[in-house]
Amino acid sequence: MFDTDPSRLPARPGVGYKPRHYADILADPGAVGWLEVHAENYMGDGGRPLAQLRALADHFPISVHGVGLSIGGEGPLDSDHLARLQRLCDWLNPASFSEHLAWSSHGDAFLNDLLPLPYTKGTLTRVADHIDQVQDALGRRMLLENPSSYLAFADSTWSETDFLAELTRRTGCGLLLDVNNVFVSATNLGLSPQAYIDAFPVHAVGEIHLGGHDEDADETGAPLLIDSHGRAVADPVWTLLDRTLARTGPMPILIEWDNDVPDWPVLAAEAARARAALHRIPA
Repeated sequence: MFDTDPSRLPARPGVGYKPRHYADILADPGAVGWLEVHAENYMGDGGRPLAQLRALADHFPISVHGVGLSIGGEGPLDSDHLARLQRLCDWLNPASFSEHLAWSSHGDAFLNDLLPLPYTKGTLTRVADHIDQVQDALGRRMLLENPSSYLAFADSTWSETDFLAELTRRTGCGLLLDVNNVFVSATNLGLSPQAYIDAFPVHAVGEIHLGGHDEDADETGAPLLIDSHGRAVADPVWTLLDRTLARTGPMPILIEWDNDVPDWPVLAAEAARARAALHRIPA
């Protein structure tokens, strides 16, 4: 039986940890309430990365975010990868573990992207089986993140929100609600991001993500947003966050900035803006 608490993170802003900010974070610990690390960066057997992570864990709750399990892949989960993830979580005992509703491998090939899935009965069964396997191996409830999408599958028979809700019912997993991904997907697919938030199964949410995106256009001139994590959170995403928090109440909110990483004061300012959003939640 796994831990049924989806997240032990505080309802405060957190940031994705980058080693270049190590000294800044320890010098300014009040700027954030928790930190996130990508699991695959800490699956080694020692060295400076694990030593720094251990030191940070003495001061902050840590969220471990996986990007390589390929939860939605057609084949079985990589047993070696899952075993390394289990060792990391056993050693660190993170406050939260999350992965993506996506696939990123096929056979022996690993793809440098998180690819979308058709929302069908077969996909639902496969993803649920993989989630059960992960939760049993880790002995903890995992959070599953909604993807950023650039296309929709004609054979999908579920909406994304209904698909996620059914996964939580079947597996007991929690959800990570990425508000930027909602805005990116809705813009690209011509949907309403507000309607998506209104339909989301917020009872299962244990964490919220925010990140930046790039603006482009497709071959017809229609807007095309790219989930780049390489700039500040866009104003419409902050507005969508307010709508989200009105439904969820106070939540841990992560600022993701993985490319073109800025100096610490810029990242701390984004965290301060998330803190202000938490303070605006209606009583």
